[in-house]
Amino acid sequence: MKKILIPISLLLLALFLPELVGRNPYFTGIMINVLMMASLASAWNIPGGYAGQFSFGHAAYFGAGAYTTLILLSGNPIDPLLALLAGVVTASLIALITGSIVFRLRGHYFALASIAVAEIVRLSVLNLQFTGGAQGILLSDLTFHGIDLNSKIPFYYGMLMILVLSMGTTAYIQSSRMGYYLQAIREDQDAAASLGINVALYKNRALLVSAALSSVTGSLYGLYIRFIDPGAVLDLRLSIEIILTAIIGGVGTIWGPVLGAILLVPLAELLRSNVIGDTLISMGIVSDVSPVGHFFKEGLAHAHVLVYGVITVVCILFMPQGVLGITRRRK
Repeated sequence: MKKILIPISLLLLALFLPELVGRNPYFTGIMINVLMMASLASAWNIPGGYAGQFSFGHAAYFGAGAYTTLILLSGNPIDPLLALLAGVVTASLIALITGSIVFRLRGHYFALASIAVAEIVRLSVLNLQFTGGAQGILLSDLTFHGIDLNSKIPFYYGMLMILVLSMGTTAYIQSSRMGYYLQAIREDQDAAASLGINVALYKNRALLVSAALSSVTGSLYGLYIRFIDPGAVLDLRLSIEIILTAIIGGVGTIWGPVLGAILLVPLAELLRSNVIGDTLISMGIVSDVSPVGHFFKEGLAHAHVLVYGVITVVCILFMPQGVLGITRRRK
């Protein structure tokens, strides 16, 4: 009974959260980013956490959804849902093509190959004319069945729906035969193959599901910001942040990616807005004329990736199963 009540309670809290913060655009934007990163980490968790295939190229599927949707909607009066579906098809095709190639490799060779795939997609988008190249794509006007898309609230609930879909898909896979096969592949591919599991087939299935979910998130993100370029949706740093979110929260779990996003996204916002540095200086803990104070005042706003790296090292050394793993052990 408790397993059902807790998710329902959290879902109800998420539904009413915009009202609790007074529909503040700043906090709503942060919540959208939390939901987006949680959705991407949850999608990555299917092949990465359950099958043990640490892909560093998931930004390619996120970007494929965003670019396909905005290209189709730019100057074309079509339904955004159809454009979103086209993004799923595009990302799925990329996953099918690349999965049949990179899954021939293992370990760090697979990780390097996934980076190469993402870079091929990024450079292709950067040099193609219909993608806008380095200038990107700007979507000036958008309507959807009378919904006011100038507000952030519809995108908050859209991201929430995608997160629920990603977590529901993960829960279904975890309790299905496919989930057991993926975990067997993660533990020992050769042993799994000797037991009759089609390793290549199930790894490709996991990647296909993950790419489709990532593309939906990318499509909605593109509609949310209405401007995309290769640096925004296809950058390698996005792929790394997705992986870090899942690792810090707890890979191979349903709630781990969500917990990781709740911890990391607000932290990154605090660093970018320099709230931490200004608070330390205003409290007199550090002096603004000292080298340490200068770093907190000027450098900390650009150091969120460094902080991510430090947190990741700490998690690997002391919390290999993530924050969720610690809470489970203590329980």
